[in-house]
Amino acid sequence: DALIIASGGRFIKKLPGIEHVLTPCEGIKVGETIRDKLAAMKSGTIALGFGGNPNEPTAMRGGPMFEFVFIIETLLRKQGRRDQFKLVFFNPNTKPGVRLGPDVPDKLMKLMRKRGVETHLGHKIKGFTENNVITEGGDITADLILFMPGMTGPAWLANTDLPQSPGGMIAANEHTQVDGFKHVFVAGDAGSFPGPQWQPKQAHAADIQAKVAATNAMRLLQNDTTELDKIHHELLCIIDTLSHGIFIKRNDKGATFLPPLRIMHYAKGFFEKRYLRQYRG
Repeated sequence: DALIIASGGRFIKKLPGIEHVLTPCEGIKVGETIRDKLAAMKSGTIALGFGGNPNEPTAMRGGPMFEFVFIIETLLRKQGRRDQFKLVFFNPNTKPGVRLGPDVPDKLMKLMRKRGVETHLGHKIKGFTENNVITEGGDITADLILFMPGMTGPAWLANTDLPQSPGGMIAANEHTQVDGFKHVFVAGDAGSFPGPQWQPKQAHAADIQAKVAATNAMRLLQNDTTELDKIHHELLCIIDTLSHGIFIKRNDKGATFLPPLRIMHYAKGFFEKRYLRQYRG
């Protein structure tokens, strides 16, 4: 037999007052709550940011938060009420998004400044209150806080004999095999894999890992002596702004960053429909 674990990870909810923030990637209900709160607000400050896992540098999901910054800014502008709101992007790193490419943070911050988005960078996040982001560099008063915490492995992992990485993920090798378990594989956010520090926690990476895991599991079950496949690390995303898209790609050959292009906005919609079609039957 063979087992492929693809149960996903979970967000680290240890910061004091974390219950006061909304985490977009937690599901449709949260997205609807954000939509309704934005619609109800007449003016105010919106703080948006993301954190990480200090023991697992790759265990973060920053791309969606960049997207929320640009999409909300564009939405407010289209609604004719941008001047009634202050947007603040916060992050404990001085160069948030550096995993996307060495030059990407500066380019993204420049785009934010061009749109009047303030930044609060390089200060450790200490916690939250209903209307404050508390950092070592001062507080950010906000009427709405969107925050994506760092990630760790699934809660049930602690009750198993499976090996854990320093950040609490399932430790695996370059073939997606769980360390010490020849016929057990892991794909996606639940796993920790060897490779570059910039390797992403995203659907594209999970797809690559899942294909490697399935291929290798079948080879072992069929007693195929062919060398097992290895993970090809690649980061691929389009940061949408509601009107344009910022294309970013990174692999072992380098990084590509394209400025906001309208065609990329439509490309993201196309790829979304194409991706979901395979699950809709």
